[in-house]
Amino acid sequence: MKHLSATDATPRSLGFAMPPEWERHAATWMSWPADDELWFGHLEAVRAEFAELVRTIARFEPVQLLTRDAHSRQDAAERLAGADVTFHDVPLNDVWIRDNGPLFVTRASGEVSLVNWRFNAWGGKFDSAEDDRVPEAVTHILDASHWDVPVVLEGGALEIGGAGVALTTRSCLLTDTRNLGLDAGKYADWLREYLGVSKLLWLGAGLENDHTDGHIDTITRFTDERTIVTSVEADETDPNHAVMSANLAALREMTDADGQPFRIVELPLPAEYLEGAEGRLPPTYANFYIGNGFVVVPQYGDPNDARALDILAPLFPGREVIGLSSRAIIEGGGSFHCITQQQPAGAVWTGE
Repeated sequence: MKHLSATDATPRSLGFAMPPEWERHAATWMSWPADDELWFGHLEAVRAEFAELVRTIARFEPVQLLTRDAHSRQDAAERLAGADVTFHDVPLNDVWIRDNGPLFVTRASGEVSLVNWRFNAWGGKFDSAEDDRVPEAVTHILDASHWDVPVVLEGGALEIGGAGVALTTRSCLLTDTRNLGLDAGKYADWLREYLGVSKLLWLGAGLENDHTDGHIDTITRFTDERTIVTSVEADETDPNHAVMSANLAALREMTDADGQPFRIVELPLPAEYLEGAEGRLPPTYANFYIGNGFVVVPQYGDPNDARALDILAPLFPGREVIGLSSRAIIEGGGSFHCITQQQPAGAVWTGE
């Protein structure tokens, strides 16, 4: 197993790039919730929703589950008995593996490798020392060669659409609490060399009171190379209305790798205002997760739940679109995409 740094050959130079989420997976990686204080006293309800999500994913593909202590492992094992889940003891601060985990890259020969970006809990908002080491733990579990990159990047801040195209937001990546001095052009350079992104498209901002500073995966997602689904807010008095409308207008002017306009599909935000321990929560249907033959979509007991499923189902032909409760999980500020990380199918690259 090799540790490669920014001074070595880059993934792009060796033919690696990050594939879109809809390509075949070997597994889904997740972390089990363990801290009742972080969940504002809702840990039991959160674990119940986690268990339903893990069991659903495990019907379609293996789940690799990180547990931070013996109690967490026992709790998860009891709730997930009989499911296709492998447990790994790894020190953790929290569960947001989309952001603190590695990002996987593949190449045409069928090999899979990993890129270990730095994680500082969305600009130093929470403790993150253990979570910053999760990519190293995953590489040891897989015995995989990988790149260590001295740049802060969360997986939820980047939406990969295939053909070298990706989406992100200025409000997140350009904060000075992540990578002071990195502008849009320098980010594009890093993402080109380490994830194979040849065309980086920028939206303005995300949802109100999103502690990630506006992750793209809570508002706007690719469903295929030509189709983008984006969140909209009909209520003109809602603070999200102007931001989502500006993003929608920008998307309609954007083009794919061949210079062709995208197909843009509007996805409503939940209709009801949700209040958490720290103010308004950012519930969204765009935080779905795509896997082998399925898509899981968060539901909140909201009037727009069924409408969101009806909009998304035709966008994923050949996949079962499944709505699952995320009313407790959203108390932590994220949902299904935030707590999952796909490992693409393929042989793990050993660096040879």
